[in-house]
Amino acid sequence: MAAKNRAAKAGAGAVAAGQAVRTNQYIQRLIEDDDLRDNLKTAYESARKAYSRMSNGKGPVRSLTEDKKTQKELREAASSLREAADSLRGKRKKQRTGRWLLVGLVGAGLALAVSEGLRKKVLDALFGAEEEFEYTATTTPEPASSEPVGTA
Repeated sequence: MAAKNRAAKAGAGAVAAGQAVRTNQYIQRLIEDDDLRDNLKTAYESARKAYSRMSNGKGPVRSLTEDKKTQKELREAASSLREAADSLRGKRKKQRTGRWLLVGLVGAGLALAVSEGLRKKVLDALFGAEEEFEYTATTTPEPASSEPVGTA
């Protein structure tokens, strides 16, 4: 009879845990959000790699201060955890298209200012190719006379 009561209690506990999982918004987001899971996985793997590099015999302080790979792994872990936390809070990653557009426009302006060949290509594309112009006089020049001008 005692075994039956323990089984009933364990079953009730499992049901309660299942209900808690279904109603917990963070667990639901973890189940549904692929990016969140990827960020947590990346953070875990980076932290594990950094820990293994720190426990390789040099000592953690020396690994943290001198080992560039350990520093890189820790930065990556922190970045992934920050993105996961922002995702859980509902913050979206900022779109940086405006910044890139500004950088592109400034770069294009500088390129046009510096390069005459590029300027010609852009003007030709916008307004058509420049026509070659040769001037031909319709009047004939007066013959050169041997008399000075103004002595007549």
